[in-house]
Amino acid sequence: MSKIVVIDDEAFILMMIEDKLKKAGFKVVTLRESINAMSVVKNEMPDLIILDWMMPELSGIELCKMLKSDPKTNAIPVFMLTAKGQEADEQLGFKCGVARYITKPFSPKALLEIIEETLGKP
Repeated sequence: MSKIVVIDDEAFILMMIEDKLKKAGFKVVTLRESINAMSVVKNEMPDLIILDWMMPELSGIELCKMLKSDPKTNAIPVFMLTAKGQEADEQLGFKCGVARYITKPFSPKALLEIIEETLGKP
């Protein structure tokens, strides 16, 4: 069973994504804070990370850079889920190692399709 870590400070978004992914058969770990995310990711070793850009403690871009610079986590695909929809933001995301850039508001069904395209069905 594929495991996905979802990091977003908005409880409703976490709940919505977790519900959709669990119903599809994925194992889901959610975090509302990015500050301890690195240790959680290293413990869980997920198949995919969905990460919000705008977080209070540590931005999603900073966390993505940390994940991509660590040999233990650098191969895990990171999907950036964000309200930052400018082309320059998207380019920065890809430059930092983001595999997919998804802007809010988003369709949970479309997100699931992109995840299944990346990981296969659970």
